[in-house]
Amino acid sequence: MTPPPSRIRFIAIDDNPLDLLFLEEMVSAYPFLENCGTFTNPLEGYEAQQYIRPDLVFLDIEMPAFTGIELLRKFREEVPMAVFITSHPDFALEGFELSALDYVLKPIMENRFAATVARIRDFWEMRQKSHAYEVLFEQDTLTIKEGHNQVKLAQRDIIYLEAMQDYTKIVTPGKNYMTLSTLSCFMEQLPSDRFLRVHRSYAVSLGQIRELRHSELVCDRAIIPIGKTYRSALSKLKL
Repeated sequence: MTPPPSRIRFIAIDDNPLDLLFLEEMVSAYPFLENCGTFTNPLEGYEAQQYIRPDLVFLDIEMPAFTGIELLRKFREEVPMAVFITSHPDFALEGFELSALDYVLKPIMENRFAATVARIRDFWEMRQKSHAYEVLFEQDTLTIKEGHNQVKLAQRDIIYLEAMQDYTKIVTPGKNYMTLSTLSCFMEQLPSDRFLRVHRSYAVSLGQIRELRHSELVCDRAIIPIGKTYRSALSKLKL
C-alpha cells in the first residue's frame, strides 16, 4: 500500500458559502489535506494566501472584485498547486494555460473529486522527490533515469500519458513513472501512428483503446476524458 503523503496545506476561495461547506465535507475524507482557511471574499482570500503560503488553493472563477483567473495570475508563482472548482466550463483553457492542476465542474461528484485528489497527491509526492526524473527517447523504448538507476520501458507497454504541469506521468500495467518532460515534448518524440493526444492533459497509446465514447475513451485499466478540440481527430479512428 502506498504510504500517505505529507500534509498538504490548502485554502479555498469561493463567494458561495454553501459551496465552500460542501468542499470542506468532501475534503474531510482525505486527512492529509489540511484546511488552513476558507474565504467568500476574493480579496480576503488573496491576502490570506500572502501570509498562510498554502501548498494548494481551490478557486471558484466567477466572483465579485476578482475572478479566480485573475487571482491565480496574481499569486501563481507563489502557490505550487491550484485547482479550479466552478460552474463555468468556458474558462478551462485559460485555467490550464495558468498551469492549474485540475478544473472541476460544479456540482462536485465524489468520484470526480477523488480523481482530483489523486492528481494532487501524485504531483505533491513527485515534487517532494530530491531528484528529477529524466527520460531519453529511443526508437521503440524510453529510458527513464531515476537518480542513479535507469529503467528501460517498451513503448508498447504504455497505456496513457498524463500531464502534470512541467512533468508527465507514464502509466503502464505494472507501474507508473514520473518524468521531468512536458506532454508536448512527449508528443513531439513519440510516433504519431502509435500515440494520440486526446485532451490537454492526456495522450493515449492507440493500441490500448478499447472503446470510443462521446466524451471519453476506454483503455486498459483506465477511462480517459476527451477534450472538445480533439474529438474530430478521434472520430476518424478505426477501432
